[in-house]
Amino acid sequence: MERKTGVSWRAFLIGFLLIPPNVYWVMMVEGIWHTGHPSVMALPWNVVFNILILILINLALKRTFPSLALTQGEFIVIYVMLALATVIAGHDSLQLGIPEMAIPYWLATPENKWRELFFRYLPKWLIVPKKDIVAGFFIGGENFFKPTYLRAWLPPVLWWCAFIFALGLAMLAINSIIRKQWVENEKLSYPIIQLPLAMTEGGGETTFFRNKTLWAGIGIASLIDIINGLHVLYPTFPLYIRVRHDEVDLGQYIRTFPWNAIGWLPLPLYPFIIAMGYFMPLDLSFSLWFFYLFKKMLLVITAALGYQERPGAFPYINEQSYGAWFALFFYAVWGARRHLWLTLKKAFGKADIDDSEEPMSHRTAYILLILSLSFMIWFCLRAGMSFGITLAFFGIVFVILFAITRVRAEVGPPTHEMAGSMNAYNILTDILGTKGVGANNLTVFCLFWWLTGRGYRTVPMPYQLEAYKMADVARMRSRGLVYAMAVALPWGAFCAYIAALYEQYKVGPSPLLDHNYGIFNQLATDLSSPRAVNPPAMIAMGVGAVFSVFMMNMRTRFVWWPLHPVGYAISMNYGAEYYWSCLVISTLIKFIVIKVGGYKWHRKVIPFMFGIIIGEYSVGAFWSVMSVILRQRMYDFCPG
Repeated sequence: MERKTGVSWRAFLIGFLLIPPNVYWVMMVEGIWHTGHPSVMALPWNVVFNILILILINLALKRTFPSLALTQGEFIVIYVMLALATVIAGHDSLQLGIPEMAIPYWLATPENKWRELFFRYLPKWLIVPKKDIVAGFFIGGENFFKPTYLRAWLPPVLWWCAFIFALGLAMLAINSIIRKQWVENEKLSYPIIQLPLAMTEGGGETTFFRNKTLWAGIGIASLIDIINGLHVLYPTFPLYIRVRHDEVDLGQYIRTFPWNAIGWLPLPLYPFIIAMGYFMPLDLSFSLWFFYLFKKMLLVITAALGYQERPGAFPYINEQSYGAWFALFFYAVWGARRHLWLTLKKAFGKADIDDSEEPMSHRTAYILLILSLSFMIWFCLRAGMSFGITLAFFGIVFVILFAITRVRAEVGPPTHEMAGSMNAYNILTDILGTKGVGANNLTVFCLFWWLTGRGYRTVPMPYQLEAYKMADVARMRSRGLVYAMAVALPWGAFCAYIAALYEQYKVGPSPLLDHNYGIFNQLATDLSSPRAVNPPAMIAMGVGAVFSVFMMNMRTRFVWWPLHPVGYAISMNYGAEYYWSCLVISTLIKFIVIKVGGYKWHRKVIPFMFGIIIGEYSVGAFWSVMSVILRQRMYDFCPG
C-alpha cells in the first residue's frame, strides 16, 4: 500500500501568509464594492485562482528545482485554508457580523426607541458601545489604526475570534466523527472537489493543461468575460453578452392574473454554473430547477385563491423549506445511526474498531466537541442568553450546518442560499412567540446574524469534510490537516475584522452595511409589538418535513423516482433565482450526452466543463483584482 503523506510546514506557512491578502480581497469586492462574491459559491473562485497561480509556479519548479515543487497534499492544505478564511470573511458571515457591533449605538434615535427597547440586553463586551468611536465606521475619512479605535475594537474582536475558534473545533469534531460514514461507507460523490483534485493531481501536471478540450472550454468562457469586462470598463465597447441573473426578467412579460403572481423570473445563463451543474447527479440538478418552478406555481395558485403572498403567510413557502432541512438532517443521522453508535462506544473504550486513520481519535473528537460546545454555551450565557434557549439556538444551528454539509457531499449545488429568514430567531419565535423566547435572547440573536441569519452560503463545515475527502483521495494523512483548518478559521476571522474595519473607517458608507439594519428594526418591532406562537408556520414546517420523508422513501423503493428532497429544501427558499435556468441547461446537456454516447462521452465532456470553470474564474478574478488595484468597479461575472 502506498505510504500516506503528511502536512508540511511550508504548505501551512503558504496558506497562512496568503490568507490576509485574500481576506482583504474578499472584503473589498464583496463588502465595499458588492461585486464578484467569491465566498457565496461552493467552489470559491478566488481560491481556485490562487491555486492556479501556484500550479503555474510549481510547473516551473518541477523543471528547475524539482525538490522544491509542491505535492498534491500541500495544495490541498493551501486550498482548504484559503477556502475557510474566505467563507468566514464572506457575504453571509462576518460581512454581517462586523457591522452589527457598531449599528445599535449609531442608529439609535428617540423615534425608533432602540435605547429603551433593547440596549439593556446588549452585551457591551461584544460590541462597541460608543457613538463617537463608531462614527468613523459610518462616515469614513478616518484611520482605523488610531490607538483609541484599536482599544475600543480589539477586545470584542478577540472575543468573537475565540468563539469562531470554538465553533470551528466543534465542526471539525463532528466531521471527524461522520467522515468514515460519508466518505467510505456511503461513498458520496463530492462534486465540488472534482476540479481542485484534477488540477492538483501530481502537484499539477502538464498533461492536464495540454488537453485540447479543456482549452476549448477555457477559450469560450474567457472570451465571454473579456468581452463583458471591456464593455463595463469602456461603455463605448459595442459588444456585451447578457448572462447575469439581474439582466433578463421573464416575469415582466407575464401580466395576466393570476399568472403575474410569478413575479420576478430571472434567466441566469452563467457559463461556469452550467459547468458546475454538469457534475451534479441528474436527479439532483433536475430537482433543483423543478422545485423552483414548483414554487412559482404555488404563488400562482395562492393568488388564484385570493391570498396575497408575503413572508410568513400562506402558502408558507419558506417554512416548508425549514421543515425539509430538518428532515434532511434526521434522515442523514438515521442513515448513520450504526456508525455513530460505534464511534460513541469506541470513545468509551467499548468497541473494537480502528480509528487510527481518522483525522482524530473518536475519543478526542467527542471530548473536543463537548469542550468547544461548553465554551460556546458559556459565551452565550455570559452574553445574557438563557440556558434553555441557548441549547435550542445551537440545536437549530447545528441541524442546519450538518444538513448543508451532507447536501454538499451528496449533491454539490453551485451555491446554497436560504435567505428566506430560515434562522434560529424566526424558527424559535414561530414556535414559542417573542415573549416565550425573551427580549434578552432575541437581542443577542441579532449579534449572531452572521451565524444563523441571512443566507448560509458561507458556512465552513462543508469545506472541512471536503478537505477530509480530498486527503483520502490524495493518500494524505488528515491528522495534520486538522491543525491547519483549526488555525485557518480564527486567523481568517481576525484578518476579516481588520480588513473590514480599515476600509470602513476609510470609505464610510458602503454596501457592507446594507444587509444589517433590518435585523435590529425587526427586533424593535418584535419587542414593541410581540408576536404570538405561529401554528400555521409550524404546520407548514411539518408539511415540508413529511413531504421530504415521502420523497426519500420513494427514492429507496423506485429507481425511476426523479425528485430529490434536496431540491425541495433549497429551491423553496430564496436563492435558486441566481442559477435555476443554468441547471436546466446542464441537466439537458448531461442527459443528452449520456443518452447518446454513454459514460464514455460523459468522461470526454468533463475536461470541457473544467475549462469553462477555469476560464471564467481566471478572467473574472483578473477583473476583480483590477477593481481592488484601481478602486473602480469592474465586470461582475458571479452572482451574489
